[in-house]
Amino acid sequence: MNGDRAGARPRRDPAVDGLRAYAVVGVVLGHWLVTGLVLDVDGTLRQASPLTAMPALAPASWVLQTLGLFFFAAGYASARSAARHPGPGWFGRRLRRLVLPAVALLGTGAAVLLAGSVAGVPDRTLSLALTLAISPLWFLAPLLVLLSLTRPLRAAVRRWGTLRCAVAAAAVVGAADLAARLLPAGTGPPPVSVLAAWAVPYVLGLAHADGRLGGRRDALRLIATGAAGLAAVLALGYPVSAVGVPGDGRSNLDPPSLLVVALAVTQVGLGLLARPALTRLLRRPLPRRLVGEVNRHAVRVYLWHQPVLVGVAALATHAGATLPGLHTSPDGPAWLLARLGWLPVLTVVLLGLVRRRDPRPQDHRPTTARTIAGQPAAGG
Repeated sequence: MNGDRAGARPRRDPAVDGLRAYAVVGVVLGHWLVTGLVLDVDGTLRQASPLTAMPALAPASWVLQTLGLFFFAAGYASARSAARHPGPGWFGRRLRRLVLPAVALLGTGAAVLLAGSVAGVPDRTLSLALTLAISPLWFLAPLLVLLSLTRPLRAAVRRWGTLRCAVAAAAVVGAADLAARLLPAGTGPPPVSVLAAWAVPYVLGLAHADGRLGGRRDALRLIATGAAGLAAVLALGYPVSAVGVPGDGRSNLDPPSLLVVALAVTQVGLGLLARPALTRLLRRPLPRRLVGEVNRHAVRVYLWHQPVLVGVAALATHAGATLPGLHTSPDGPAWLLARLGWLPVLTVVLLGLVRRRDPRPQDHRPTTARTIAGQPAAGG
C-alpha cells in the first residue's frame, strides 16, 4: 500500500466491473445457500442454517461473503462520479438511486404481506417473510454515510495515505471487538464497527480510483496483510464462518468483526491481482454482456433476492408435498445438493422480476453498468 501517488488522474478499470458483478452474485448465492426454510407440520415456514449441521462448510462462506468487494466497488465508483460531478447535487442523485428501489421494495412487500394475511397465511410465515425481505436493507445506513463522506475520505487518503486511513478504521473495529468481549453478557457495544468495518474496503476503493493500489506489489501486500489478519483472529478464537450461524454465541457479520475486515482486504488484494485476467476476459462479448447485466440491475437484484426465495418457498407449499431443498431441514449434503437444484429456478424468477421492474433500454457496454451504490460504472 505504499504505491500512493497523490493527484494521479483516475483511470477506467474495467476489472472493477467484474469484481462488482462477482460481489453481487456472491451475496445472492451465499444467502440462497445458507438460508434453509423448513415446512413444519402446521404448515408454517421457519428458518434454519445448513452451517449448524455442517460446520465444515464454514470456510466456503469466505468465498460467498463478498460484501468487502461490494463496498470496494462502491468506493471506486463514488470517487469517479464525485470527480466528474463536483456540484452540490451529486449526493442527492446517488441518494435517489438507492432509496427509491428500497421504497418500492417496502411498498410491494407491505401489499404482499397484507394480501397474505387476508388469505390466511400463517403469522409465523408472514413474520419470516418480513424478516428476510427487509434484511438486505441494512446496507443502506453504512453505504449512505460513506457516500456522504466520499470527498472528505478521499482528501484524507490523499493527505495521510491509504495505509493510515485503513488501519485507523480497522482499529475501531478491533476496539469494538474487545469491548464486546469485556462487557457483561447481553450488553452490546455501540454499532460503530458497522461503519468502520466497511469503511476499510471503501477507502481502498477510493485509493484505487486515485491511481493508488494499481500495481502487482500493492495487490500482494493486501493479500499478505489480509491473510495474516485472518490467521491472527482465528488464533484468537474468532468464529470460522464469515456469516452468522444460529446458536453460536458470536457472529463475525452482526456486527462485522476483524475477521470480516481481514477477509475484505484479502478479497480486494486478490481482485486487484486478477485485474489483467479480468480485463482480458471482459473484452469478450458474452462475459462483458453478463457483467453489464448484473451491474445494471445490481440494486434490484440485491434487494429482491431474499423475497424471491421466501416467495417461491411459500407458493410451493401448495404443491401438496414437502419439496427437498426447499422445505426440508438443512441437515446434510443431500439438502445442499437439492438446494443447488433450486438455484436455476430462483435465478429465473429473480431475473424476471428485476427486468420487469426496470424498463430502461438495454445497453451492454461496460461503461454503462450501474454500481450497487447507484453510481456510474467503474469507468466513471
